[in-house]
Amino acid sequence: MTRSDATRAPRAFITGVGGFTGRYMAARLAASGYRVWGTVRGQDRVPPDTTPIAADLLDERALADAVETVQPDVVVHLAAVANVAHVDVARIYTVNVVGTRNLLEAVARMGKPPRAVLLASSANVYGNATEGVLDESVAPQPANDYAVSKLAMEYVAKRWRDQLPIVIARPFNYTGIGQCDDFLLPKIVAHYARGARTISLGNIDVSRDFSDVRDVVDAYARLIETLAHGETFNVCSGTGCTLHSVLDSLAGIAGYEIDVKIDPQFVRKSEVRQLIGSNAKLRAAIGETSRIALEDTLRWMFEDARRRLA
Repeated sequence: MTRSDATRAPRAFITGVGGFTGRYMAARLAASGYRVWGTVRGQDRVPPDTTPIAADLLDERALADAVETVQPDVVVHLAAVANVAHVDVARIYTVNVVGTRNLLEAVARMGKPPRAVLLASSANVYGNATEGVLDESVAPQPANDYAVSKLAMEYVAKRWRDQLPIVIARPFNYTGIGQCDDFLLPKIVAHYARGARTISLGNIDVSRDFSDVRDVVDAYARLIETLAHGETFNVCSGTGCTLHSVLDSLAGIAGYEIDVKIDPQFVRKSEVRQLIGSNAKLRAAIGETSRIALEDTLRWMFEDARRRLA
């Protein structure tokens, strides 16, 4: 890209660009010709072709200065406390709700508004709905503080719906290389990669809609190119998978079966038993796309984990 091309290239501002999803999002947008800026925390690894900005969501002045400096054409808001079991409840609400409010306030003050602002919410807002496949018309019933904070974030966004071209994404479970082992699938993959004979898990009968992180950021990138402002979209595969089947797939990949111990401390009282989404609305907005099979994602993660252990 020449200097002239770079000057004309659209600008993307990603919050949480040093996090798991942020790194893939930055790569996806850079590959599409965007110049990418993003907020990072202390020891975050900055993705290639990304200009880091040390601006905390809770620092209103720093955040406003960052947005004003970048003058983004698109904003992708990924930064959040994302662990359902996070013990600091106050921080969950402060970062996910107040932090989002600070960002939207800063973006709304720009002289020239961006053409798209994508907010990453969560399918956890649907709660313990167990019948059928969930589409965007299902009434939210959040069953934990993380889910409540994300639904509150969605309501906060309504304040700016007449000023900003906001699109809300509700991703279902997704995974990939680089996701913290505190999350379920990376934990299971890590056990298999190091040849552990046993693993402690919670309820393995739950059914989840799993996607590959690369599919998720591709959906986000396509959504910001639509004119679906004010809309909410599930981002999901549309199919359910039990943890039993995940364990079976990894047993086939690793060549052995692990002994599962059900640990009561991992069984949450408000466990969402089934979380499967409809992606019909998403497909209508962005078109049909090829999807990475879960077994291929697990193999990708397993082989990477084995390389790192070698």
